[in-house]
Amino acid sequence: MNATPRRTHRDVLEEYLALAGARVADIGCGDGSLVRNLTRAGARVTGIDPSEGQIARARAAEPAGDEDYILAGAEALPLPDGSLDIAIFFNALHHVPVALQGQALEEAARALKPGGLLYIVEPIAAGRYFEITRGIEDETEVRAKAHEALQAAARGPLYELRRELTYLAPIRYEDFAQFRARLIAVDERRRSLVEARENELRAAFEAGAERHDGAYTFDQPFRLDIMGRP
Repeated sequence: MNATPRRTHRDVLEEYLALAGARVADIGCGDGSLVRNLTRAGARVTGIDPSEGQIARARAAEPAGDEDYILAGAEALPLPDGSLDIAIFFNALHHVPVALQGQALEEAARALKPGGLLYIVEPIAAGRYFEITRGIEDETEVRAKAHEALQAAARGPLYELRRELTYLAPIRYEDFAQFRARLIAVDERRRSLVEARENELRAAFEAGAERHDGAYTFDQPFRLDIMGRP
């Protein structure tokens, strides 16, 4: 049995996507980090997120080029039909309410050109990092539902499955404070629970991480699905 390969998200993305000149939407863009990286790679990118706080952080960051950001949910994309070469959900589909995940995939298909690609990276509910964060929010079920929605979409008329692979990617934090801030930024409703369990969370974080160059790192398994729009 082959071991799961260790890859960076950037290496995987650059291997499978032709970004130069491509019209791209990062759906569930968070603070815009990926949007800026895609822009530096030559893509024309719109970041979309339903969180006002995340969009504010994305807009406040130093721009990488002509990227733009829109406050909206994945289930109702404010994009014209057939306007995208690539739609990306990076660590984002499982954050869409389960009842709307199928609709979100349909919306991405609507916005994609014929021959366009849907690129979805989802964390697998396993590993030390997952075990630490599940004490704040156990995402086992929503991650499974997101995968079910993807499988259903691949069987339907809107997409053709091009590739699926699993890899281990490093998650890196400078310190516990950065990890704590990230947990809350994803969903502000987590704040009270994070604050109540901070000492326990800190101990688990420091015990579970590996130290590299002064930073705290975790190997997290991810699944990549690439689907084409016929």
